[in-house]
Amino acid sequence: MKKVMIAAWTMSTWAAAAPSDAPQDYTHVLPLTAGAQQGVLQVRLPKEVYLHARSPMLNDLRVFDASGAALPFALRSPPAESQLSHRDLALKIFPLMSKGGPASQLNLDVNATADGRLLSVKVKPDLGEDAAHPPRLSGLVLDLGKEATQIGALRFTLPPDQREYSAQVWLEVSSDMKRWETIGAAELNWLVNRDAQTLVNDRLDFAPRDFRYARLSWRNGTPLQFAAITAEQPTRTETAPAGDQLLLAPVAGRQPEDLMYNVPVGIAPNKVGLQFGEANVVLAAKLGVYREVPPRHVGQAGWRFDPLLNATFYRITQGQQVRGSGDLDVSPVHAAQWVLRTAKPAAVKPQLRLNWQPGTLVWLGNGNGPYQLAVGRPRAAPAASSIEQVAPGFTEAELQKLEYATVGPVRAQEGSAGRDSAADQAATASAQQRLMALWGVLLLGVAVLGFMVWRLVRSSRSSPPAS
Repeated sequence: MKKVMIAAWTMSTWAAAAPSDAPQDYTHVLPLTAGAQQGVLQVRLPKEVYLHARSPMLNDLRVFDASGAALPFALRSPPAESQLSHRDLALKIFPLMSKGGPASQLNLDVNATADGRLLSVKVKPDLGEDAAHPPRLSGLVLDLGKEATQIGALRFTLPPDQREYSAQVWLEVSSDMKRWETIGAAELNWLVNRDAQTLVNDRLDFAPRDFRYARLSWRNGTPLQFAAITAEQPTRTETAPAGDQLLLAPVAGRQPEDLMYNVPVGIAPNKVGLQFGEANVVLAAKLGVYREVPPRHVGQAGWRFDPLLNATFYRITQGQQVRGSGDLDVSPVHAAQWVLRTAKPAAVKPQLRLNWQPGTLVWLGNGNGPYQLAVGRPRAAPAASSIEQVAPGFTEAELQKLEYATVGPVRAQEGSAGRDSAADQAATASAQQRLMALWGVLLLGVAVLGFMVWRLVRSSRSSPPAS
């Protein structure tokens, strides 16, 4: 019975001390507007989240529904934006002149260099060649060069004196001029309407692949010596999504030659720069952070300056044009202060420009909107889950296509910091009470155990010896 009462008292004490986790416990909230039919949604974290966060890893970030229930969410880095373009490659064209027959059946006389560059390609003459029937164009051989890789299309240009043309061409490719493979065909058209407008289909597209030589033949239409044929090489460019930026004013540092900038704890910049108010200024300096080190003397805080980059920053106006040092790449680091150190105290006090890449929050909606994003609570426990627990079974392509929520204006909640501080004090006092109670129970148990041992020893001494 006593054990049951002690266990019940312990559980009630822990339950009473458990802190709440509701929207009113956070200093700032932002409304989220999203489609009601979507189960999984995402939002690009706004700048206000990083300005008001109390944790470097955004542990005090939450998503609540309309009833104040916390929803599961995951944080992920936004993917790079991919742009597909193409690069034009020049090629050499060799016409195949014969009396007839498909280009694939012609007996060719090929003259090439040691590295495979074609010098000439001719059709070997037939023994029964008749001067009354001169050879005509039967096909084209193309040399794309040894550096041609992943070609995805050919683009054709008509001769200057021709406006209309229509034909069906077939494309074969080879790497050695011996073995050929058909990979595509296209209907080429240049049509002029009544309004003198030209409708053009001048491309032959196919799956990108590597090849050195190509051969064109005609299935319909009259073979034509094109003015130019251009090979297109697809290129994919990965660019980082647009980041956020913050300007900070300087304050006095720990050394006379230092300028210090107080940085919100949630920001880890990947680019930094200086913004000058003067028209012409050049400043050689080091940018870094203060690091805590073990103190040399008892009672004195230890620190050192840790430089992260050394550069010459400038802003020069010349000929009505302004030249300035751009932002420099740095390894993302969380630091409460950034420091600008010069050889001697600087006469100028530039602003520090920080650039960082905001994360993306993916959350599981329960349909009970509107939702809201809450941030700003010291010593909050982390609540983010893995993306597999929030959107199981979703591919990377599906995650990128998730609907984005619209973020409303940030709203500061008066008294939330005081409530959080009072809750922390109450939790601390409750923890101390639990600790004292635990020590009391342990001491009582030791006393009871000692009493039992004393009774056993006394009983053994007073009992008569066995016969």
